[in-house]
Amino acid sequence: MSDLTSKATASLSQNPPGAPPLADFASTSAEEVLSALGSTAAGLSGVEAARRLAETGPNAVRTHKAGPLSVFGRQLRSPILILLIVTAALSLLLGDVTNSIVIGVILLASVGLGFSNEYRAELAAEALHSRVTHKAVAVRDGALVEIDVVDVVPGDILHLSLGAVVPADIRLLSCEDLLCDESILTGESLPVDKSPDPIPGGAALGDLSSCVLMGTVVQSGSCAGVVVYTGAHAEFGRIALGLGTRQPQTEFELGLRRFSMLLLQVAIGLTTLIFVANLLLQRPLLESLLFSLAIAVGITPQLLPAVVSTSLATGTRELAKRKVLVKRLVSIEDLGDMDVLVTDKTGTLTEGKISFTTAIPAAPHVQAGDVLRFGLLATEVDYSAGTVSTVGQNPLDIAVWASPDAAASRVSEYTRLDVIPFDHERRMTSVLVRDSAGTVTLVTKGSPEDVLRVCRDVAPAARHLLDQQYEKGSRVVAVATRTAAGLTGIRPADETDLTLAGFLIFLDRPKESARVSLKRLETLGISVKIATGDNARVAEKVCGDLGLESGGTLTGGEIDALTDAELAVRAEEASIFARVSPEQKSRLIHALRANGRAVGFLGDGVNDALALHGADIGISVDSATDVAKDAADVVLLDKDLGVLADGVMEGRRIFANTIKYVLMGTSSNFGNMFSAATASVVLSFLPMLPGQILLNNLLYDAGQLAIPGDRVDKEQLLAPSHWDIGYIRRFMFLFGPISSLFDFATFALMLLVFQAAPGEFRAGWFIESLATQTLIIFAIRTRRVPFLRSRASRGLTLSAFSVVAIGMYLPFSPLAGVLGFDPLPLPFFLALAGMTVLYLVLVEFAKQWFFSRPAQQPAATRQRVSSHHLARRAARFSVVEPGAVVARRRSATRRRRARAGRK
Repeated sequence: MSDLTSKATASLSQNPPGAPPLADFASTSAEEVLSALGSTAAGLSGVEAARRLAETGPNAVRTHKAGPLSVFGRQLRSPILILLIVTAALSLLLGDVTNSIVIGVILLASVGLGFSNEYRAELAAEALHSRVTHKAVAVRDGALVEIDVVDVVPGDILHLSLGAVVPADIRLLSCEDLLCDESILTGESLPVDKSPDPIPGGAALGDLSSCVLMGTVVQSGSCAGVVVYTGAHAEFGRIALGLGTRQPQTEFELGLRRFSMLLLQVAIGLTTLIFVANLLLQRPLLESLLFSLAIAVGITPQLLPAVVSTSLATGTRELAKRKVLVKRLVSIEDLGDMDVLVTDKTGTLTEGKISFTTAIPAAPHVQAGDVLRFGLLATEVDYSAGTVSTVGQNPLDIAVWASPDAAASRVSEYTRLDVIPFDHERRMTSVLVRDSAGTVTLVTKGSPEDVLRVCRDVAPAARHLLDQQYEKGSRVVAVATRTAAGLTGIRPADETDLTLAGFLIFLDRPKESARVSLKRLETLGISVKIATGDNARVAEKVCGDLGLESGGTLTGGEIDALTDAELAVRAEEASIFARVSPEQKSRLIHALRANGRAVGFLGDGVNDALALHGADIGISVDSATDVAKDAADVVLLDKDLGVLADGVMEGRRIFANTIKYVLMGTSSNFGNMFSAATASVVLSFLPMLPGQILLNNLLYDAGQLAIPGDRVDKEQLLAPSHWDIGYIRRFMFLFGPISSLFDFATFALMLLVFQAAPGEFRAGWFIESLATQTLIIFAIRTRRVPFLRSRASRGLTLSAFSVVAIGMYLPFSPLAGVLGFDPLPLPFFLALAGMTVLYLVLVEFAKQWFFSRPAQQPAATRQRVSSHHLARRAARFSVVEPGAVVARRRSATRRRRARAGRK
């Protein structure tokens, strides 16, 4: 046994650190590598592959497993909870045992609620990631089959084609014009030539030309190879594990961060004033410090992370039921933010079931059967073995081979000498074949415009025939040939001086449900634009059949002739972009974004990856190429615009419910804490003890955990919504003082009417503040008249009134003495009911006035100003997930919109 064989055998069973480097396999012949890995050109058997999978583990770098300890650790790292711990410790050290116990119980409850909701969100994310799968074409038991990439094992024979993301470190056995983008590993921007020939030993990673590496992308050509290393033992796997998993923040997360900074500024200012004022009044230092810390905690929505996590987890579960998988929970807000959708035509507006209908000759002495035979020859399917497998091939080639006439085409009489695979620049495939008589022929198949360009003497009748097919909405592929005596290999330069043989006609019918889906998207304020590699007239025919109003058509050639400024104008007007290349799609996306639009792009091919990277929200489908799914933020299990409309509505619903909590929490918390600050200076005793403030805040927050499941008014779903800190600040400074006004009324009632002692005073204000700040949710959650024209969900209604009931019970409970409460007289509750009703009525009037002023409209409903649209691109690196053992570099957009009132 050779040294390589012995090391490879050991690595298969144990994966030790001493496994041979990939360079050893690259410098060894293909036959020796197969022998060392215990494999053959016929691949592994299913039984052997299962055995190796059990030994080496799944082909995954890192999995998305919900970790209870990590979630618990994040709870303890919260600045708010750290503040609670410090407050409880100070109380205990300075002898205030009762207060420290109360704060400790509140601390445990906060951690418990936060942990419960965030862990459920982690479980939801884990379930979603396990449903996003990637496939690989492998040779198992001597036949080509599709397997999940997590099931790939060392020794597997894999076949890769254009657009494939390499799922493991592979030693090449054969390849055709193979170029790979290895920039994710080497930083080299130019594609790298590959060959199965061994290289000198000791080569660097970027010089392993006989290997293809995990995470790299097949840019052109095709290959077959044997898997050497998988998962964390591949070159990319080791790098990914070292880099970690941190991803840049989305617009939603940035909004939360800005909101937190606003609260921090208010809390620091208010608590500093309180602390200084109490010291000037010669109050005890400890009492002043603890009260100030309680105010700082009280003004902060302690369970905001839990509410956000619950909203996102609930939303992702609902979206999953609607066949929408969100790869990152926070991308849901970006989905609801979208106001322009750029999509391809196939499978969205059409059924996506491409069928071959006929072959039409376009030259004398050429029969339909000849055109079909040439079309079959000019595919990347291996027909020389006698048995034909179309696994992993493109839909057009699969449709041609599925034709009933394909079996009688006599392609087995031809020997393929060379092939130039399809790429998105040439948009053609060419083969060099020799028939049984020894005649060598060059056959080219591709888009009619490109094929006709390299043909000579194309008859006007042939062009007229092509136009007729376009008018019918057919997809057309042109086939051309020429004799190539003396050639043994071909290059793109040989694709010239051809004779047009005819056309292959395909049919992809418009989707019946697409018309309704387009109307739904229009209702949601989303304009739909089509970007397709197909002919302009075909796209216009399909759009016309579905009732999609056309604002004009731009072709790829016309896009190239426009400057960026001109394209930004034309892109807004046009609705169809035909015969566009990957670079032109990407340029289109950037032009729309430059106009201030929030752009979603839906694509499923390798030619869509650039546009998916550049869009605000990249959307792909479960049947898409690996590189497209990796570049996307959202994966649809059904390529249907109706499914996407469901996702947009759910994204907007989640954001609307999150904002409900934010507006309610900031306004009522600010009002109550302002009241407490004022009363602490005026009264001879603290209006509420630190523990009572924290308990009040916890009860109030717990009652709002039902907000994520609340109903949302229909009009709130008809336009995108965004974070607007200026709007939140204005809302807080209007409704906060209203809350304080009723707090002061309660102070007067307790002191002047009931001559309340400190324990009674604190109990009375505790109940009043809890009732007003909890019940205000029914007014804030809608712009309509609450209870009558907009009803909250049953869960929110029950939780809100339950919290108020618990607050009213506490002064009479066995815990009243520990908490520092004294029982209250019955007339207080009658006065409380009257004040609460009056408070809600006044809030309703203030709400109507606030929303009626144009200057106070949230940026969520105002039209964007394009000159204020600023975009930042940040490199996003995502590690491998279950069912997705390839990596992606993600250029994600981060929008910061300037709005009125924001500083």
